[in-house]
Amino acid sequence: MIGDWLNKPEIRQSVGYPVALLGGVALLVSAVIGIADALTRADIAQRQLEDLQATLQQVVPTAYFDNDLVRDVVVVRDGERALRVYRARRDGEVRAVSFQVSEPGYGNTAMRIVLGIDRAGELLGVRVVSHSETPGLGDKIEIQRSDWIRSFDGRSLTDPPPAGWAVKRDGGVFDQFTGATITPRAVVNAVRGGLEFFVAHRAELLDESPTQPAPRAEVGMRESQP
Repeated sequence: MIGDWLNKPEIRQSVGYPVALLGGVALLVSAVIGIADALTRADIAQRQLEDLQATLQQVVPTAYFDNDLVRDVVVVRDGERALRVYRARRDGEVRAVSFQVSEPGYGNTAMRIVLGIDRAGELLGVRVVSHSETPGLGDKIEIQRSDWIRSFDGRSLTDPPPAGWAVKRDGGVFDQFTGATITPRAVVNAVRGGLEFFVAHRAELLDESPTQPAPRAEVGMRESQP
């Protein structure tokens, strides 16, 4: 055994003993870490999948899909970026999509924002999933802190008109926060950019012909939102 060999007096007194001992400990630690990683990898992946499912369902109501939302994915290139888009299908038809956008906020730190958009290009929901904004000021973009983020529900690129896609301080229709204009301004810009992405890639996202006209919003869908 390795332990018996290392404990021999002639080995313990040799110059290379500390190196051998350190190497043995390193191998043992590596083995333990590797086994722990293998045992927990599946659980971690499952938890991440569940977290993603919960996030998507905040912006896409369950009435819009009967498929496995987190697995119906298409990656769409938009210039230098590639967006991972989740498609909500009911009866085989894409009824809505969800994807993540980002925008620099206060301190030039990126905020990550998830959007849900229906076939007609209307926002079903918006949630900020990651940010580094100032607590007590910029964190009002969180649904747990304020209902401000719900002001995007039902909006589209034409509602409000282009000039209205800004905070009120800049002549738009969206409220800003006292002492924190940069944060809501960044969220508005990110959401508008997400809607522009949807319009630019609508045919690919919805699996339809580019010449097919956009459908009207489906009656009764919005009433089913939580």
